[in-house]
Amino acid sequence: MAKLDVEEGAAGAPGHPPANGYLLVPGGEPPGKLSAEPQNGPKAGCLTLNGVSRDSLAAAVQALDRPRTPLAPEEETQTRLLPGGPGEETPGAEGARVPQTALSARRFVVLLIFSLYSLVNAFQWIQYSIISNVFRDFYRVSFLHIDWLSMVYMLAYVPLIFPATWLLDTRGLRLTALLGSGLNCLGAWVKCGSVQQHLFWVTMLGQCLCSVAQVFILGLPSRIASVWFGPKEVSTACATAVLGNQLGTAVGFLLPPVLVPNTQNNTDLLECNISTMFYGTSSIATFLCLLTVIAFKEKPPYPPSQAQAVLQNSPPAEYSYKKSIRNLFKNIPFVLLLITYGIMTGAFYSVSTLLNQMILIHYEGEEVNAGRIGLTLVVAGMVGSILCGLWLDHTKTYNFFMTGYLPLGFEFAVEITYPESEGTSSGLLNASAQIFGILFTLAQGKLTSDYGPRAGNIFLCIWMFLGIILTALIKSDLKRHNINIGIANGDIKAVPVEDSPTDQESKTMMMSKQSESAI
Repeated sequence: MAKLDVEEGAAGAPGHPPANGYLLVPGGEPPGKLSAEPQNGPKAGCLTLNGVSRDSLAAAVQALDRPRTPLAPEEETQTRLLPGGPGEETPGAEGARVPQTALSARRFVVLLIFSLYSLVNAFQWIQYSIISNVFRDFYRVSFLHIDWLSMVYMLAYVPLIFPATWLLDTRGLRLTALLGSGLNCLGAWVKCGSVQQHLFWVTMLGQCLCSVAQVFILGLPSRIASVWFGPKEVSTACATAVLGNQLGTAVGFLLPPVLVPNTQNNTDLLECNISTMFYGTSSIATFLCLLTVIAFKEKPPYPPSQAQAVLQNSPPAEYSYKKSIRNLFKNIPFVLLLITYGIMTGAFYSVSTLLNQMILIHYEGEEVNAGRIGLTLVVAGMVGSILCGLWLDHTKTYNFFMTGYLPLGFEFAVEITYPESEGTSSGLLNASAQIFGILFTLAQGKLTSDYGPRAGNIFLCIWMFLGIILTALIKSDLKRHNINIGIANGDIKAVPVEDSPTDQESKTMMMSKQSESAI
């Protein structure tokens, strides 16, 4: 059997220094690392600084008194970011190593598994609402009760997102994926025991479990894309991961009206049809849960990009979840994105929940066509998601799109908040969407029942227009993209790694005052 963790296009091979012979070190560290250890050869016992012996220090002192020559922009752009894997030392720089990056073939398996169990979770979200009249009559409850089977997904997300993102940041990707897939499977099986008219509370319990599973699912697309995929495919990977959820919503619009037609005059047949849908869903969810246990790994052997390598090599003690939350809310572009993402996605949640009721007001008995309308709505968004992902991988023009807003919002948030956790930023975006979704669903539902679907749709259009205006105000500072293409910032210095005369002179010019005092 072929091994999945195959490296593709490994970068930073041993013995191959970066372009122009430069490595980047954090700005807070001195450019040189002092060492008093004896050196082999005739210079044994000499003090060394970045491989420079005592005989070279006099020239360094003279160089410090001369005007310092800044690096050319192209030299800064081509610098590397961090040490690499073991044994990959670059000649001429003691302790400096070239970063090792590679792409694992397993990344496609991880992405596929996640997309599929995310699909099943989204299917379970909308399977009641698209045939709300059927379930209302079967369980003998009101439309509002059926609406809450959808809104419980939104309600559960808001309080649970903070512990869920903390778990993702501290315990990792695999555990979060196992919880999402496992709870999704458990909720599906609980629903199988609710196919009796007096057991609405059981179906609500199963839906609550699925809604908790969603908390461990919606925040993962950007994290999976960043941890497993290279810089030229990360936006497409995120769009594909979100695509699974959108596809689940599309299937949720299409299949329930077909599997559970409106046969209120034959309760036994209706129970049989509902059981078929519930047992089929639970069987697929179980299979995908097993696949997650077997094949879903925490991370690839090597980071897929320089930006991810920087994060993986950061000391764990430096990370603070509370500080990360504070940093995100101090980021004005992210706050604007938080509001606009909530408005746009919340409007979609509201329309999806109330679509059956809006259609049947004018076209009674057209449950199947209502599902097809919902399918069309989602498929258009899916096409937009993929096209946006492909376009963004090449252009990074995040402000130019309104379609495919789900993957766009996730990736844009990661770009403008780097190096903050992808799970935290995407989790907050989803929390905003859930809050707006609940408010929009309640408001639009009330307007629809009292004044008709037109009033509810006008209400949503006004809010979406506001979202478009706020989107245009977001400043596009693509921090992660800049790291991946090697643009240096104020926290990064360039330190040459070659010992040629030109590089030696550059080395002496880059010495800090701390190095001078040590001399």
